[in-house]
Amino acid sequence: MNMEQTYQVTPVWPARKEVFGIPVTPTSYKEATDCIIDAAIASVSACIDFMPVHGLMTAVEDPRFDEAIKKKFDMVCPDGQPVRWALNKMHKARLKDRVYGPTLTLRLLKRAEEENIPVYFYGSTEPVLQKLKNNLLEKYPMLIISGMESPPFRALTDQENAETAERINSSGAKILFIGLGCPKQELWAASQKGKITMPMLCVGAAFDFHAGTVKQAPAWMQKRGLEWLYRLCKEPGRLWKRYCLTNTRFLAAYIRSQV
Repeated sequence: MNMEQTYQVTPVWPARKEVFGIPVTPTSYKEATDCIIDAAIASVSACIDFMPVHGLMTAVEDPRFDEAIKKKFDMVCPDGQPVRWALNKMHKARLKDRVYGPTLTLRLLKRAEEENIPVYFYGSTEPVLQKLKNNLLEKYPMLIISGMESPPFRALTDQENAETAERINSSGAKILFIGLGCPKQELWAASQKGKITMPMLCVGAAFDFHAGTVKQAPAWMQKRGLEWLYRLCKEPGRLWKRYCLTNTRFLAAYIRSQV
């Protein structure tokens, strides 16, 4: 399908299942990619998240984040292996793989290149965005990048948010990738739903990974749900609380759910 075609396909978002009271989508890379591409072609304002253990437990414990996920998000993919395992155990989802934000980002960019769908990147820093652009265009030389923007490291005013939405909409982009970190990116996307006229993907560290400024865990660690350990060893001072405490709370919640 080419963007020059005049017909549109309205996306049908997969049903969600609750994990500790948080609605998560049992989905696959193919289904998620197809839904997002359909939303892009139809210019549907939508919010898509990629939820690891940290994101799930933040939603459990933060009422504002919980409300945003429940009321504004159309698809919440199981980004972390433990989240996938919980869906399989609690809902017999039979998922063979997680839907990892950085991996889905590349799949979408490949489709975007093939189907002439312009994309926009919002988040991180200017040096990271420049490296990201260089790497992506080397990998996908025909990819249309309509814009890249590093916002201030503070809350934006209502006027600034409105101006940002206008810039993104007028750029011609059809998919917006957001890399602000959890939960900031999700709360911002939720606030822009209905204002930014395209699917908004909260992909977190994908910007850094694909820019080459942060290394991803080896595939064998990712498969076994040990990516958190790899990142903890790389950045113990920044990530110890996120992983040690959050993983413990996830395990405790899982045990309670099985009693």
